[in-house]
Amino acid sequence: MSETEYSGPELQPTTLICFSHLRWNFVFQRPQHLMSRFARDMTVIYWEEPVDIGPKETPFLKVREADSSANLRIVVPHLPQGIPEAAREGALKRLLDAHISAIRGPIVAWYYTPMMLPFSKHITPDVTVYDAMDELSKFKFAPEHLLDFEQELIDRADVVFTGGSSLYEAKKDRHPSVYCFPSSVDRTHFMKARARQFEPADQEDLPLPRLGFYGVIDERFDTELLDKAAEMRPDWSFVMLGPVVKISEEDLPRRPNIHYLGSKSYEQLPAYLSGWDVALMPFAMNESTQFISPTKTPEYLAGGKPVVSTPIRDVVRHYGQLEGVKIASTPEEFVAACEEALELSRNPEGGWLAEADLMLSASSWDTTQARMAALIGDLLGTRQPGTSPALLVAAE
Repeated sequence: MSETEYSGPELQPTTLICFSHLRWNFVFQRPQHLMSRFARDMTVIYWEEPVDIGPKETPFLKVREADSSANLRIVVPHLPQGIPEAAREGALKRLLDAHISAIRGPIVAWYYTPMMLPFSKHITPDVTVYDAMDELSKFKFAPEHLLDFEQELIDRADVVFTGGSSLYEAKKDRHPSVYCFPSSVDRTHFMKARARQFEPADQEDLPLPRLGFYGVIDERFDTELLDKAAEMRPDWSFVMLGPVVKISEEDLPRRPNIHYLGSKSYEQLPAYLSGWDVALMPFAMNESTQFISPTKTPEYLAGGKPVVSTPIRDVVRHYGQLEGVKIASTPEEFVAACEEALELSRNPEGGWLAEADLMLSASSWDTTQARMAALIGDLLGTRQPGTSPALLVAAE
């Protein structure tokens, strides 16, 4: 029987509910890349953490469409400040039930945080996904029962994805279906930085050479390393982009050649990156960075910039062999590596960039999302012929 002759029940569209600890309008990273792509083929509900309202106000949901897609809506619970934990979970459960009550087709529950399991575990999704992008238990101010809820989530999940090889190794024996999907890159977006862009107003007057970082500035950031590097090279401009969270502004190093320019949108990043000579990843080597796989590594390279990083395990493993990626531990090593990177930046035709491009050619968020979708399609029984994830390797 041909497809046009099929007379069975009409398939209902799939709805994906993404429970995330990261706000949609925060730094654009893995959840935003993946969910905006899933929204091309299904309805995506992006459920954020609650916002406080007055102690006597009634709980409610604020719902809006994402700018990127009418098929993706951001849902933000608003709860009375100081509400007891049991009442809080009960309110969240009622808000969730009311919001999804009209859904008729298959449901995929996608978790970035186990802490949203208590108010959502009563629903019966057709597929449950745990996308472990970080080892949240290692982060500052991690919730008390996070590990217990994570184990419960892993036990409930149909499939577990990890955001890097180190996380894969930590999770692979805890579930029968664990797949490694390392940080990917939108090459087209960041390759804009290879052509001269209009210089952003807050960067255009900063002296050259410029060495820059963008991302969240938190407990994973090595403030002491930055301070000493800036002290050793007062003629370099260190450009820091991104929100400061979980650490005090007073803890940031302050020198005339360190410039904190605040948060920038994803769309703005290539313009800033274009004006840099070297891209930096000055991560602290501590518990919070033990399992990270920074998305910015391939983004910096796609933008045509050599990278200097501290020895983050997944960076060393996947990029450490590239001439355009320098690894350094101490401030002295870091400055020396920056000197080498500055030489590379003056010679983009020297072969280091072509080597990086060859590696990046196999990486894209479109491919990553398509492989994830094929695995979910298998579980739903809706995968179309010709979309087999057979090329999946457990640890890419």
